[in-house]
Amino acid sequence: MLTRENVIEAAEIVAAPYKGEGASLAFRDVVVKDRHVSMTVIGAAASAERALEASLREALAAAGAETVHCRFRTSEAAPQAASSASAGAASTTGASAAAGAGAGPVRGHGAGLEANPLLSESSGTHFIAVASGKGGVGKSTVTVNLAVALARRGKRVGIIDADIYGFSVPDMMGIEERPEVVNERVIPIEKFGVKVMSMGFFVEDNAPIVWRGPMLGKMLRNFFAEIAWGELDYLLLDLPPGTGDVALDVHQMIPQSKEIIVTTPHATAAFVAARAGAMAIKTEHEIIGIVENMSYYISKSGEHEYVFGRGGGGRLAESLNADLLAQIPLGAPDNLATEPDFAPSVYKADTDTGRIYLDVADAVIAKCEA
Repeated sequence: MLTRENVIEAAEIVAAPYKGEGASLAFRDVVVKDRHVSMTVIGAAASAERALEASLREALAAAGAETVHCRFRTSEAAPQAASSASAGAASTTGASAAAGAGAGPVRGHGAGLEANPLLSESSGTHFIAVASGKGGVGKSTVTVNLAVALARRGKRVGIIDADIYGFSVPDMMGIEERPEVVNERVIPIEKFGVKVMSMGFFVEDNAPIVWRGPMLGKMLRNFFAEIAWGELDYLLLDLPPGTGDVALDVHQMIPQSKEIIVTTPHATAAFVAARAGAMAIKTEHEIIGIVENMSYYISKSGEHEYVFGRGGGGRLAESLNADLLAQIPLGAPDNLATEPDFAPSVYKADTDTGRIYLDVADAVIAKCEA
């Protein structure tokens, strides 16, 4: 079983060649959860970060880690503290304490984004990450329809399709065109009053994305740094399922983000979704609420048939001390390809499900703008 102590021990061995004369490395905020590791590395030279991160990933993979996420932080105080310590006590504990006292700003994928107008505290933009514990629960469908519902309520809305491997938002919204570049800035595609940016705009013929963790963070960074979003009231992020690299990068880049957790009523789906909720709590992201998708099927006779069981969303909301925002029925929008604004997954505002999403939008607005 991979433990925090195992990770620190392996990291110390890897770090030994990178400790120059009078320099020290320390590892803080080490979190091990379901064989996923995240940590902050203190005191590494900028020129050594890439090689050090690769060595850490290799060593920790050999120890049993599935993913490793590293954040690098400089410290002016660390070398001074290390030199003042006794000659035989170059320990992680002492270096960590010194780093905690004089740590500089976090580098990595979030470095430099503080100056981005969209991410500044004065922008007034509300960030909402839509998360799930597993795939197949309709997280992207909820993201798209909530975004459209917010736009129908008169809000300026954007979507970042942050599910880099499983991008689907453009197809769901019936978007076929590609973004244009104006003055070295990418202009997001707008439909139903929602501005959209997705990895799907930059690949040909539905090609697979074969990337490791660092590339995911860089792409997410680009979605903020190189996109001309303009002024937004809400920016929704459709996260990949689970608790991996992208979710950690969102925490680093947007610490003020709130979250909505999507599940189905099935007990196992709710059990897995609780991990995503636990990660939101651990990263101090407020959980706006739970959306239970595919809650029931309405038969031709008008009866509710609970094909995936009952109660998962309610139990999840109770366990996370959050509100159950909605129970969305199982079904597909009754849209026709001949319609001028055809979108396979967007419900019309005057349908039963469309009205449920408007209610969810109202609840989100009340929570964010209270």
